[in-house]
Amino acid sequence: MVKSTITCDMEGVIETYNEGAQSIFGYAADEVIGKKRVSLFSPGLVVLQNVEGWLKTAREQQEYTGKTVFVRKDGSTFPAHIRITPTFKEGQQVGYCGVTEPINEQVDVPIRWSTKLISWLVVTRAPFLTAALMPLFIGGAFASLGMAAGTFPVFHFALAVVGVALLHLASNVYNDYFDWKSGTDQANTSYFLKYSGGSRAIELGLIDLAGTFRVATTLLTVAVAIGLYLTWQVGTGVLLYGLIGAGLGFFYTAPPVRLVARHGIGELAIGLAFGPLITAGVGYVVTGQYDATWATFLLGVPVGLLTANILVMNQVPDFVSDSLTGKNHLIVTLGPERTPYVYGAILTLALTFHTWIVLTIPGATVLWWIPFVALVGYGVAIMNHIVKYLGTRELVKANVRTITLNIVYGVLFAIVIAFM
Repeated sequence: MVKSTITCDMEGVIETYNEGAQSIFGYAADEVIGKKRVSLFSPGLVVLQNVEGWLKTAREQQEYTGKTVFVRKDGSTFPAHIRITPTFKEGQQVGYCGVTEPINEQVDVPIRWSTKLISWLVVTRAPFLTAALMPLFIGGAFASLGMAAGTFPVFHFALAVVGVALLHLASNVYNDYFDWKSGTDQANTSYFLKYSGGSRAIELGLIDLAGTFRVATTLLTVAVAIGLYLTWQVGTGVLLYGLIGAGLGFFYTAPPVRLVARHGIGELAIGLAFGPLITAGVGYVVTGQYDATWATFLLGVPVGLLTANILVMNQVPDFVSDSLTGKNHLIVTLGPERTPYVYGAILTLALTFHTWIVLTIPGATVLWWIPFVALVGYGVAIMNHIVKYLGTRELVKANVRTITLNIVYGVLFAIVIAFM
């Protein structure tokens, strides 16, 4: 019986691929080595539900064996026995080896309902919604100041939260659509799983290109409906903020504008869209007035800059593929070796704007320095990690911690504002 033997690195990128693998899966070695991940050979839902557990067993017990279903290049499926073992170099795990043997029996891989739910979280990249929620909470907390008890428009605020969240999800899915059309995602094998490189939903077969566009458009349509309702109830400012935000999110990767290719304009646009535009917009929804727009706009600048730094960290592992496909963001423009300087400059701007906020907005208390202290302490720790691990897989921890910093800062700032 012909057996497939494939080895991959810790991120799943194929490193060796024997003749048996070519015969079984139908791909030539030069099609996959260094270009594809082993997830290529499994149905997407199987990958989401089972692969992480298989690898965990392989790491802890030095072997995983089981039966599953695989996918050939022509799209046909077949049952097989799989054996996964960790691979090592100088005592450190560097990847995995998988040995596959087709079998003549029916293999059923039941998919749980929770896995199907998770697949939609993957398609929409919903876990990244915190980037939109933080400025919503900050702006809502500030807009509520001075309101009499029971007068805060809870329903309108809730609709604003849902509308902004839907716009964010729509932007995520549109970005995946245009990144796939431009060839960026296909060229990218260096991304950190879960934290960069887009959702990879099309690559996994969770959804096709046309379905991606339909999902994005549906999300956008519902968001627009909410925006029109709030415009009717509150005022035309809702429509203005919504259209600007939707435009920045859509044209981040959509041609012909493609802001991400404009040497830093994309980061600026996302920092604006996921910071001051949201805080000012939700302030308008809550009060129905532009009177405090400048203050609420300013409040969102630091958290928007922190979101821009999330982009910067995600760009580092994507550097090669992005540079090949014209995605000329800051890291492509300046070079990945300058990542610590770019990150540090954006963090310094966030600190500067927070200081300006505390010193200029009437009513700010000493408690408003708490988020500042968190930014300094956690931000410096992330910077040190970037300097130490730039160019290694350990850098992914800086991606995770940058997201955490955005959340910590946003929650702390919303809380101290609420207790003014």
